[in-house]
Amino acid sequence: MIEQVFATSVLFRVYIGDVDLGSFTTCDGLACEVQYEEYWEGGLNANPWILPSRLHYSNIVLTRPLAESKVSLWSWLQKRVIEPEPTIGQISALAPDRRTIARWSLDRVLPVRWQGPSFTAEASRPAMETLELAHHGFLT
Repeated sequence: MIEQVFATSVLFRVYIGDVDLGSFTTCDGLACEVQYEEYWEGGLNANPWILPSRLHYSNIVLTRPLAESKVSLWSWLQKRVIEPEPTIGQISALAPDRRTIARWSLDRVLPVRWQGPSFTAEASRPAMETLELAHHGFLT
């Protein structure tokens, strides 16, 4: 019997072009959806043809605790707002020993949104920041 090994990630390392945006603790939105169109052919009234039309890629949402050393993220974000240049990005899932267990290359990545933390004196938890990225698909 072959033992299966499952990927357990604790961090996601993000590079956009040659810019290291650092590590994030959550990564959501690594997904795509096939959109379909229905075509009703004359004489076949019971069932339409279902034809794939395009592939839609979800935005990727990355979250991490806020820290002082986030200069590379801010400088990259400000530069992309002034000069929107879609660049190839890479997200690597890292195991607890920092070994790469999975990697996704993204085509033409652009920033969509950055959100800073919400503060409250009622709870003691890390201040989190969120970065949302749009892309044009996965590269092989």
